[in-house]
Amino acid sequence: MHVLGISALYHDAAAALLRDGEVVAAAQEERFTRIKNDPSIPTNAIEYCLQEGGVASDGVDVVAFYEKPLTSFVRVLRTFTAIGPSGFRTFHRAMDEMTRRKLWVSYEIDRTLRSLGYSRPGTTVFAEHHVSHAAAAFLPSPFDSACILTFDGVGEWATSSIGVGRGRSVELIEEIRFPDSLGLLYSAFTHAAGFRVNSGEYKLMGLAPFGEPRYRDRILERVVDLRPDGSFALDLRYFDFLSGRRMTSTRFEHLFDGPPRRPGAPITRRECDLARSIQDVTEEIVLRMADHAHQLTGEDRVVLGGGVALNCVANGRLLREGPFDEVWVQPAAGDAGSALGCALWAWHDALERERPSNGGKDSMQGALLGPTPSSGGVSSQLTIRGRPHEQLSDPDRRAERLAELLADGAVVGICTGRMEFGPRALGNRSILADARSNTMQRRLNLRIKNRESFRPFAPVVLEERCDEWFELDRPSPYMSFVARVRDAIPSAGSDDPSSDPKDVAVLTGRLESIRSPIPAVTHVDGTARIQTVDSERHPELHRILSAFDRLTGCPVLVNTSFNVRGEPIVASAEDAYRCFMATEMDWLLIEDCLLRRDDQPEVATLAPESADVPSTSGT
Repeated sequence: MHVLGISALYHDAAAALLRDGEVVAAAQEERFTRIKNDPSIPTNAIEYCLQEGGVASDGVDVVAFYEKPLTSFVRVLRTFTAIGPSGFRTFHRAMDEMTRRKLWVSYEIDRTLRSLGYSRPGTTVFAEHHVSHAAAAFLPSPFDSACILTFDGVGEWATSSIGVGRGRSVELIEEIRFPDSLGLLYSAFTHAAGFRVNSGEYKLMGLAPFGEPRYRDRILERVVDLRPDGSFALDLRYFDFLSGRRMTSTRFEHLFDGPPRRPGAPITRRECDLARSIQDVTEEIVLRMADHAHQLTGEDRVVLGGGVALNCVANGRLLREGPFDEVWVQPAAGDAGSALGCALWAWHDALERERPSNGGKDSMQGALLGPTPSSGGVSSQLTIRGRPHEQLSDPDRRAERLAELLADGAVVGICTGRMEFGPRALGNRSILADARSNTMQRRLNLRIKNRESFRPFAPVVLEERCDEWFELDRPSPYMSFVARVRDAIPSAGSDDPSSDPKDVAVLTGRLESIRSPIPAVTHVDGTARIQTVDSERHPELHRILSAFDRLTGCPVLVNTSFNVRGEPIVASAEDAYRCFMATEMDWLLIEDCLLRRDDQPEVATLAPESADVPSTSGT
């Protein structure tokens, strides 16, 4: 029996497929269309999932959608009725989108399936948005029972919820309702700092350690009425998201010393302090809500879902300071993961199918649920295209070769096996580099990723060696937690509010002054967002790390996503090659084929006098 889960028409659309309750495939639409956070009906992701599952033309039994569009329509209608004429333009656009597409989503899905050669599904069901988040967090988790916490911008009416999962059931007990929203609060400060809402929140999180919590008290005294149980109310006079014109109001600008930073303008001390202040407030809300949820449910384990659950700094504090013994975070915690969540909810709750015991392990298969790089032989395709390469069929020899290149300072792109589901590259669509290098962080940001130079990189480490290098005593296979780097001395910053960074170059200087055995993955505060690797879940990456450890005595590498700023993570072999040639990566591994950039026709045919042409990074 096949259940197809779909999230769409807001941002980061995705599809997921279950066969008899087992997760078969899941992917985001952006990876196929190359449109970042693509919100459209995920035609390509649906087609991939059904083909990966070998589903016959009449084999889609149930389609599950991740929210209830009619309930969302009522919220939008009531919101704009309440705010009156000021929101008319946005109301008109929202109503057009609702009445033209969102209210008819089941017909859109049927039409999409027919266009792909599949007949109408037997049943279409709609899960509440936060039920989808909760199901995605609990049902694939390693726990038989757990407290559930979800946080995001808004879904129907809920913005945060507390629930409990037991066996196959997911029950939400309490919720915070729109417009009081932790996700929208964080996004408002993302906007104020000059980053794009719904995609720049992780930049704000990375900027926070450069600042001081100078605005924290103003937020808690004037903007957020935070209660002991973690519930809160926003003073809506400081925001403008109800009318939909922008995130913040002029009152917000007066309170926080100016208008939003223009995108691309220099980052000043104000933006650093705004980031640190809202990060501190977010962590306080999460910890208070967790304490209340622990008392409410009596559970000693917790699972997290919703976009705010991707805030790995807050997750790290919850792990260290919270009331729970164990914490598990859905690796695709945002709306993309809700495609999986609503499918699992349909199978276990709506269809009342039991949840099998998973032996204390999660059922996400390492989040490696997407397509492989190529449907045919990679080597023959490269040869046909005239792309010189070395074929390394033996896995151990391949790992040794890559370890040697990395130890020599090379930057290597990896495009192997099934693509990751969710926002993190976990080794199959990754860029790897030597974490011991003092210059690698700057090189990766400026010459390869083409992004802001202050942004940190994540370490990937052998699970069995993790606690030797980080203050983390448990696995973290999905980059869910931030922890301190052992023997790292954070970079000292100034507490003087008048000492503006002026631009990101000063922030980068602070990063480069960190004293750490692995400076390329150590953030300015001496922490890192950690990915641990075991040989069962990810044998290929485990072999590379083991070979690098034997060669250097260090079981840690830089792992960053295989893309440049503004683009989704690569999916296919051709995506990987195109990104490789548009940056200054040194080597590329596609399955078992290793390519050297200087050997490729686009580079090798350059005349000698053209050897110093400017970087093509970002083209």
